[in-house]
Amino acid sequence: MMEKFPALPPLQDPTTLAIAAALAGVLLVAIAVLIWQGRKRAQAHAVAVSALTQAHSDTAARLEAMIEVLFKGQAQLAHSLNERLDSVSTRLGDSLEKTKQSTTENLQKLNERLALIDRAQKNISDLASQVTSLQNVLANKQARGSFGQARMEIIIRDGLPRTAYEFQYTLPNRMRPDCAVFLPNQRPLVIDAKFPLEAITAYKEAQNDEERRQAAARVRQDMTKHIGDIAEKYLIPGETQDIALMFVPSESVYADLQEEFDDVVQRAFRAKVVIVSPSLLMVCVHVIQQMQKEERMREAAGQIQVEVGRLIEDVERLRERVLKLQGHFSQANEDVRQIVISAEKIEKRGARIQDVEFAGEMETVQDNSEVIPAPISRRLQAGE
Repeated sequence: MMEKFPALPPLQDPTTLAIAAALAGVLLVAIAVLIWQGRKRAQAHAVAVSALTQAHSDTAARLEAMIEVLFKGQAQLAHSLNERLDSVSTRLGDSLEKTKQSTTENLQKLNERLALIDRAQKNISDLASQVTSLQNVLANKQARGSFGQARMEIIIRDGLPRTAYEFQYTLPNRMRPDCAVFLPNQRPLVIDAKFPLEAITAYKEAQNDEERRQAAARVRQDMTKHIGDIAEKYLIPGETQDIALMFVPSESVYADLQEEFDDVVQRAFRAKVVIVSPSLLMVCVHVIQQMQKEERMREAAGQIQVEVGRLIEDVERLRERVLKLQGHFSQANEDVRQIVISAEKIEKRGARIQDVEFAGEMETVQDNSEVIPAPISRRLQAGE
């Protein structure tokens, strides 16, 4: 139901009418202003909507462009990534192949070195067994003497001819040294290979100063006794050399003697017994070789002089025969020179004969029908 409004009072008062008119005018102006503002707002709203639509369109276009650029960048990025991945894969494959080859080569070298190490270990084991056997040999006095004798014989045999030495040679006093070396036109040089090694071994194996002192005293005692035995048995005035050699079959033992027992070495030198190691014995053998070579040169000097005299006579005969041959060559050259001179003269005479004019003479010959021979005064001799 509609609400009933109160009835308006009748418009009878002019003031009221004026006021009502004024209010109506104001109301109309307000309505007009509201209508104008509404239109203005509608226009502004339409402009804003249009601008918003344009901005939306521009944003959509930019978004599409950005999406397109993004797609292109993504495609390029994928292509670049694929290329990089291919390159990395190739490099990785090459690196793996090189690493494989290097690893294979290193493993092969390692196997070779391991094989060398195995062989070296085997050699060390063999050497250890040989050292053990050597120790066993050196522990036995008789075996040690055989060992020194064998090594000394090897050095002598390798350096000297068979006629220059003799093992177990019997001296005039009925003693038999291990070796006697025969020097050219001189007395034999005696070599002894029996060296007392027990004291040296004890000296090396000493655990304290007291044991070392006792072993050193034993070394001096044994060496002094052995030096005296050599000097007494093998140095015979007028029959052997004034010195004898004591052969030490070990370089290390010889070095220990020179370093630790110099007084013993000097005592041996005063007793005319020279202690030699394998290397020094080789030097002695080399010196003996030179002495034998010089002796052979002296023995052959007379024969060389005879041969040189015969050679000089042959040279003199050769000179005489060359001089005779030179004379024959000189005579042959002279004969050839004379023949050449004669040939030149004959050639000149033939040329003069060709230059003579026979025209008038030929007419006379035809008229008279008689040929007159040319006079010949003399014959040409050889050499003209």
